[in-house]
Amino acid sequence: MDKTEFWELIESAKTRAKGNQNLQEQLLISSLAKRSPEQIIEFECILREYLIAADDFGILAAQKIIDGYVTDDSYLYFRCWLIGEGQQVYQNALRAPDTLAAVVEEAYLDFEALLVVADSAFEECIGQEAEAGSSPRDIALARGLDYDSGSETKGEDWTENQLPKLLPKLWKKFGAA
Repeated sequence: MDKTEFWELIESAKTRAKGNQNLQEQLLISSLAKRSPEQIIEFECILREYLIAADDFGILAAQKIIDGYVTDDSYLYFRCWLIGEGQQVYQNALRAPDTLAAVVEEAYLDFEALLVVADSAFEECIGQEAEAGSSPRDIALARGLDYDSGSETKGEDWTENQLPKLLPKLWKKFGAA
């Protein structure tokens, strides 16, 4: 699996789910389970690469404005949501986080379930529980793709009083309340 196929799977599931995240998760698992174990592992690795790439102070600022708070978990789940929205939304947000103002309608955006899609599909594909060390998650970690502690947040840190000027469109929509 390459990055083009990754995004095709994400986009297809998102389009077919029509905003239903539980359905989007199930569609992803179903589509992935029809692929080879190696392709499912690559999906997990690509997902982790994108989660690490989105570990950016600009994305963190966007989540802070939208949700009003940030924790380690909520920040990870927000980045999952961002990936689940598709390639265009993801890439635009990485270039200019304020573009999310045109996309986001509600606060508390999270797609935690995306973190287990590959492992679920893998087990469905092989017809049993993965052996220790052989799950997509385990293999991705062995490759050094750790979104929890394997990356440093990129970009320039900010303080809360800088947020209105840093991301004015998001601030106008969510922060001024």
